[in-house]
Amino acid sequence: MKKALFALAAAGTCALSGVASAQSNVTLYGIVDAGIEYANHTGTAAQNGSSVKVSSGNMSGSRWGLRGTEDLGNGLKAIFTLESGFDIDTGTSGQGNRLFGRQAFVGLQGTFGTVTLGRQQNSLYDLFGAYDPMGVGPKYSLNSVDSAFNGRADNALKYTGKFGGLTTTAFYSTGRDNNGEVPGNYEAGRNFGAGVAYTAGGFSIGTAYDQYQGGVAPQVSDRAVKRLAVGTSYDFKVAKVFAGYRWMRDDGIATVATAASRNNVYWLGGLYRVTPALSLTGAAYYLDANNSDNDPWLFVLSADYAFSKRTDAYLNIGYTKNKGNAALSMSSSSPVLPGSNQTGAVVGVRHRF
Repeated sequence: MKKALFALAAAGTCALSGVASAQSNVTLYGIVDAGIEYANHTGTAAQNGSSVKVSSGNMSGSRWGLRGTEDLGNGLKAIFTLESGFDIDTGTSGQGNRLFGRQAFVGLQGTFGTVTLGRQQNSLYDLFGAYDPMGVGPKYSLNSVDSAFNGRADNALKYTGKFGGLTTTAFYSTGRDNNGEVPGNYEAGRNFGAGVAYTAGGFSIGTAYDQYQGGVAPQVSDRAVKRLAVGTSYDFKVAKVFAGYRWMRDDGIATVATAASRNNVYWLGGLYRVTPALSLTGAAYYLDANNSDNDPWLFVLSADYAFSKRTDAYLNIGYTKNKGNAALSMSSSSPVLPGSNQTGAVVGVRHRF
């Protein structure tokens, strides 16, 4: 009788252990980034002054999130991510006051790659952090010149595959900004794109395409904004160099009367690791608009010091050279007056958890 009870208890323990091992593993993670920012030639035309402010998300967007996986057997996993952006200076939610505005998706992962559904990053965002000297940060970076490099799409089906040094990604959204999915007009708000990157040793190269349609109005829903970008980098261990190019054509999706336009972005930069903790970065970005002489430059110098793997301090200094009515600034939080050059600087601290 005792042997039978012992065997039953052992079997029950094994069964409970099996259930526990099949449960989801959920991780809480995030980044908190804040600093003091100075910028001149900002405000209204009447003010035309300088500003000093506490700013959130300078090197990385402040965020918190939940990430989970469940092993389904035979190499298949269920995955999910819920990621919320916020402004640490005010405590408010980012991305238009969305609860999980940065990412919100669920899907399956296996040897074939990963397939997910929900609000997700576009292909430019997925790949080009590796080819911008400033990592496509929220400010003082490639994102300052073209915010599509930090683009996201609602209602998206996405595939990502990693095979050795090759990374592939593709997505299709039925309504990019939750403004599509119109009966009888499948083009309205549609967004799709794809990209591929290859890394071997210190060398990396990648390209990505992104296209989104106009809104729900039939007159503009068949118009599109198209982008194609190519980037490369080479890591010499002590130093790293970056270069890239982005082509863009807008058919005029804003209104029926909006004319088509095209522009190109070029960038070049480098990173030097002074010590294992201290790194210096320099970058230049040039926006060339077709049929226009209003072509601005953005120059950035950055110093970053890592106190630990999770905490670092940084100093970014930027300068924009604007011509005509160009209004390129270091960040959306300090817009520059059209035609004015701008000098900006931010010193801050960033912590990852």
